[in-house]
Amino acid sequence: MADTQLAPSRAAVLWRVAKEHKAATLGGTFIVVLVLWSLFGPLPYDSAATDGSASRQSPNATHWFGTDGIGGDVFSRTIDAARIDLSLALAGAAVALVIGVPLGLAASTKGRGSQRIVRALDAFQAFPLLILALALVTLSGNKLYMVVVAISLQNIPRYMRLLRSEVLALRESRFMEAATAMGATTPRLIFRHLLPNVWGVILVQTSLTIANSIVVLSSLSFLGVGVSPPTPSWGSMIREGAGNMSSGQWWIAAFPGVAVLLCVLAFNQIADAIGDRTARSYR
Repeated sequence: MADTQLAPSRAAVLWRVAKEHKAATLGGTFIVVLVLWSLFGPLPYDSAATDGSASRQSPNATHWFGTDGIGGDVFSRTIDAARIDLSLALAGAAVALVIGVPLGLAASTKGRGSQRIVRALDAFQAFPLLILALALVTLSGNKLYMVVVAISLQNIPRYMRLLRSEVLALRESRFMEAATAMGATTPRLIFRHLLPNVWGVILVQTSLTIANSIVVLSSLSFLGVGVSPPTPSWGSMIREGAGNMSSGQWWIAAFPGVAVLLCVLAFNQIADAIGDRTARSYR
């Protein structure tokens, strides 16, 4: 009897990917730990608590990341800021995904509607999007839902262009021609043949979108819009600490800045791992 080779389990595949992409594994672990700690983990101090007698203390055994100008514990505020910053970044990326993917699919058709979508996209990208986001959030009175709208507006065009280019390339492939010749309906072509072949690209873009959303959100907070004090956010913490850098109190801005850097690097590494795995699956 011939030997049969069993397909590897999902756990085995994940373990192999984790070993091949150690940077992505470390990045994913960092994100998971940061999210769980910010949501459920104990903090040394209340992130909203202040102590004027302990202001601007350098990192020490009591305050691991030091204290800010009003005596707030920088470590507790940095961890707590992850809760709101990552939540808004994920929400903005989700909205961009839900809207951008269908529009990208629609723009890949051969009708007049697709040309109108492409022209509208070109006109929209002529605007400086960060300034548009800044105006939207400011006019709304720093409403958090408008922050999500601003982040999604930054990233919807990226999904549209990516999906349109990928789908246009796939439409010329032989398996699509065969499916069309066999009478496959449009929904079947989309959900059975197109989306499964671009899902890896969508996941890569989603990871990059989350990284970009963190940068946009931090930029808005740094400019004074978005998350309002006393709620901690990385951008506002960097803004508050920037004025103290010249006097040697580097820790107030440095640690939230490092948090932004590590999160962006983590999601970029995850995107690289997904992209590499997707490319191998098509070889």
